[in-house]
Amino acid sequence: MQARLELFKTALAPKLVKHLVSAAKVIEATELPLATRELVNIRASQINGCSGCLDMHTKDAAHAGETSTRLNLVAAWREATVFTEAERAALELTEQGCRLADGSGVTDEAWDAAAKHYDDEQLLALVTQIALINAFNRLNVITRQPAGNYQVGQLAH
Repeated sequence: MQARLELFKTALAPKLVKHLVSAAKVIEATELPLATRELVNIRASQINGCSGCLDMHTKDAAHAGETSTRLNLVAAWREATVFTEAERAALELTEQGCRLADGSGVTDEAWDAAAKHYDDEQLLALVTQIALINAFNRLNVITRQPAGNYQVGQLAH
């Protein structure tokens, strides 16, 4: 795939990405578990068709100790037995948060399920994580950023 725009050859992209990454660092400092954050990133990226984010977040999750079984089953999380109830609630919230235009937005049931497992700070971190990965997904998909060459840590600041 050929990129429509070479983002990092522009003056604007590094500035934008810096601020998005800064927001992500705020979430990293919360009690929302790393595994949950990466599962959210992976599921949102699957839904949005973002190969670049899938490349990055599956590799980062594996590097952090995530198992290949869980990584391979994220798309089928409803049928898989390898996710905790809290992770399942986060994945449901992610799916509904990515597909706002497809129906009724985020249902009370999805919110209530997440609220059973996460406190208000964690819920805000979870919602913000969903919003941020959607922003990155859209940036990459619209400009057709290619995937496959990500190396763990290459974008660390």
